[in-house]
Amino acid sequence: MAITAMAFAGVSVVDDDGNTISLPRAAQRIISLSPHVTELLFVIGAGDSLVGTVEHSDYPLAAQSIRRVGGYNALDLESILELQPDLIIGWRTGNNPVQLEKLKALGLPVFISEPRQILDITHTAKRLATLTGTGSQAKVFIQQFEQQFVSLQQRYTRRPPVKLFYEVWHQPLITINGEHLISDIISLCGAVNVFADVPTLAPTVSLEALLEAAPDIIVTGTSRQTKRDWFTSCQRWPQLPAVASNQLYFINPDLIQRHGPRILQGAEQLCQYVEQARVAKYARDKSLQVPGTGQ
Repeated sequence: MAITAMAFAGVSVVDDDGNTISLPRAAQRIISLSPHVTELLFVIGAGDSLVGTVEHSDYPLAAQSIRRVGGYNALDLESILELQPDLIIGWRTGNNPVQLEKLKALGLPVFISEPRQILDITHTAKRLATLTGTGSQAKVFIQQFEQQFVSLQQRYTRRPPVKLFYEVWHQPLITINGEHLISDIISLCGAVNVFADVPTLAPTVSLEALLEAAPDIIVTGTSRQTKRDWFTSCQRWPQLPAVASNQLYFINPDLIQRHGPRILQGAEQLCQYVEQARVAKYARDKSLQVPGTGQ
């Protein structure tokens, strides 16, 4: 781990809930309460300071040997206290809010992470680097991440739009609205989230609503174990443009539903799939041509 002079001086940042987190020195005993935070801590060089994390924090490989303190939405408070952390990093919409408040009430410093846009990941990396004294390594990651983001933006964002339905879960049908980070990825790829206007962050929608939305492409991040079943079940909706033109795609959920440093890998896959759906959509209407493709 890269330790700077900040390790021996007071540090202070504002978290995603607007609360100021102040430490007398850079954190040395950190507990991460979400897989995306665990990944981010490793990539900025603070992995060696992790003393606890939650189940499903399985990347990178070194994360698998860190002590578990429960699941991200059901924490083992006794284990957390036993580890004597000097910094806890929580997830607003993933952790149990009552348990987070209990940790704060005990006087433990709790930084809340809640990325809603792609570049929030680099903003979080900067603040965590301040709290952990790992600014040098974080700077390298941030520069690479932002360059990759700009590259995808320049290539895809202004392409002709296609309507996209992102499926978080199949039964019941769960999707994401326009405030969700995945919706920002959809926009990056030049697509339109068909349920962007729904007020709930991760709403359950009816089949009737999906049929009315008529997406040109359907993408899921459901588990690999249900991938084949998912494709089969989608065939029950042949009236959907996405099904009729075979624009059904799977992305590893760790790359798109885990909002950490690998998110642009998932974004790049999504953009490629959207481009295929874009060509298929314009092929259905022979009077149209996708700009820049010659098709």
